[in-house]
Amino acid sequence: MEFLAGGRAEVRITPSDVGKRVSVRRRTGGGAGEPAFTDVVGVLTSWAGGVLSITRRSGEAVRIEDASLVAAKVVPAQPARRKGPAADTRELQEIAARGWPAVETERLGEWTLRASGGFTRRANSVLPLGDPGRPLDAALERVTAWYGARGLPPVIVVTTGRADTGERLAAELAERGWADEGHTLVKISALAPLADTGADTSRVVLAREPDARWCGLYHRAGAPTPQALKVLTGGPSVWFATVPDETGGAAAVGRLVVDGRWAGFAAIEVAPGQRRRGLATLVTAALAERALREGASAAHLQVEADNDGARALYDRLGFTDHHGYHYRRALPGDAR
Repeated sequence: MEFLAGGRAEVRITPSDVGKRVSVRRRTGGGAGEPAFTDVVGVLTSWAGGVLSITRRSGEAVRIEDASLVAAKVVPAQPARRKGPAADTRELQEIAARGWPAVETERLGEWTLRASGGFTRRANSVLPLGDPGRPLDAALERVTAWYGARGLPPVIVVTTGRADTGERLAAELAERGWADEGHTLVKISALAPLADTGADTSRVVLAREPDARWCGLYHRAGAPTPQALKVLTGGPSVWFATVPDETGGAAAVGRLVVDGRWAGFAAIEVAPGQRRRGLATLVTAALAERALREGASAAHLQVEADNDGARALYDRLGFTDHHGYHYRRALPGDAR
């Protein structure tokens, strides 16, 4: 580890460093086939009873006995590995929420409870942007009751990976038995390069509402419910892109929301028989052109962390990781 190079190993953190990003080395026991030491980097979310809890960038909480520590120190917040637009995590959360608006919302302090008849986790989960205005256990009781009244499981979205994200909330929910799922990356880019591909975007049909072709390809829509349509068409300036195929269906689709300087891309899908023909890039270029005409200059999107193909595409287009998020779902009997 960096703090071991050229110097004596020592533990330079204390319980007063809870909430800071730390790097630690611990003994593992060194059994057969095991390394003698392992390293952990993340946010120190608790230190009590001789046990540290460190939450990694992925949201995973690692518990470490302090007696096993060999070396530890506070390290700087994760540096931004990007060119392009500057943004903090809260700004992007608020932009994304406006671009995928829930049908029903209720405030709980600085948290927003969102429900949309079960259409997507994003529109049916709590958006915690600060203090819920009451102790956490009382807030979770309210969340559980609110979602239960709507026949929905209580779910909270938690950000990770930057200095301004929610590792402490992730750790507190994990301690209460809220399981993690849906790990996702938020990626950003300058907008102009996305449009400057030389692609013939005249093939792409843009519309203000999704038609049957669009819904037929987008895997979450199908025959959309009224709640789903309200979510899909909600937002400041929404566009739907379709590349028609030879049969009258859709070869590729995508969705755009323009909100001030930000262009949010979502629902970019290509029909299985049409893949590897550059259609996802074509849809992105057409939507980027539309967003530029409306005055946007920056782009954002969300991609599931285990979708290697989509991540590779967006990396090639110039998107870089900004932060991550995942969902915490209360398991039966653990919704406290």
